[in-house]
Amino acid sequence: MLSGGLALVSGAAFAQNPHAGHGPHHPHRDGQFERLNAPGRMDIPEVHHSQAYTVSPAPMAANPGRWQARAPLPIPRTEMAWAVGREGRMHLVGGYAEQRVDRPYHHVYDPAANAWITAAEVPRGANHVGVAVSGTKLYAIGGFIEQNRTPHAECFVWGADGDRWTAIRPLPEACGAIACIAVGERIHAIGGAVGNSFETRKSIDWHLVYDPKDDRWTRLAPMPLGRDHVGVVNVNGAIHIIGGRVDSFHTNSVLHHVYDAAADKWAARNHMPTARSGHGAVLYRGKIFCMGGEGWNRVYGQNEAYDPVADRWEAYAPMLTPRHGMGAVAIGDAIYVAGGGPQMGGGVKSAIHEAFTLG
Repeated sequence: MLSGGLALVSGAAFAQNPHAGHGPHHPHRDGQFERLNAPGRMDIPEVHHSQAYTVSPAPMAANPGRWQARAPLPIPRTEMAWAVGREGRMHLVGGYAEQRVDRPYHHVYDPAANAWITAAEVPRGANHVGVAVSGTKLYAIGGFIEQNRTPHAECFVWGADGDRWTAIRPLPEACGAIACIAVGERIHAIGGAVGNSFETRKSIDWHLVYDPKDDRWTRLAPMPLGRDHVGVVNVNGAIHIIGGRVDSFHTNSVLHHVYDAAADKWAARNHMPTARSGHGAVLYRGKIFCMGGEGWNRVYGQNEAYDPVADRWEAYAPMLTPRHGMGAVAIGDAIYVAGGGPQMGGGVKSAIHEAFTLG
């Protein structure tokens, strides 16, 4: 246990998986996967069935909602880390794709047309890029240029001048897997990881804010425990940081902190029921929904939602295809979850795209 009663949970805590097995066949998954080190489409890897875990300890909501397949990504991708919604569309930037871990790809999904388009590539290809939207501007912050390590500090903005990217002031120090969120016009960049090898890689507690008016980064109160691969959501100006890992997915977290910008202080909130990292987090119907994620020999499909007013979690219908490192956004009355890895690590990518709604 950590101070304030906050806990970390090792992946070893989930030794048994009652949902192991092949389960129902979902035709929309056929041929939508690809190995990182070998070209060619494939079906879902066999190891997924033993690693997929969907049981939540939280009480089930009265209306669990439902998932449905949507148009798959043009190519299998993973480790985009986050996605953003801009003007009713979903944007995915960077990540693993086509046998590389530093792709600059920028795919955009239009829910109204149920179709993907290709937008201008980010100038510096990377994985685990932090992204945020303020108004019509999309920001890309840092990322790793090798597989989950060797961060860079470059930052860019897209949409300020049509379909093109412009460099902005880089981070004070190189960082990847950093959680980014806009509060007003300013971009908060929180946590992440540094290190050029798996041996030196470590999570950090940084909290930086970028002001586009003067193109400057400023340090704010660090979050209470350094971690990366977290979920981040803005609820009425309060920044919620949920879950994540400390140094590696061997030590996942249920931690949930909220940042008060006016006081420059952090406070603990009710823990996420399932310890995980690399999950999606979105604000939908006034609640924070967290879905998917990764752990030691685990890929999670739990879909859990937090009510900020009641400080309470509930479980909802789990993902059709548990995975991690995907993009997740809420647009209109649905949550869209695209790409991601169907097994622990980055060895397999997917083009899977599924949407959740409460109907």
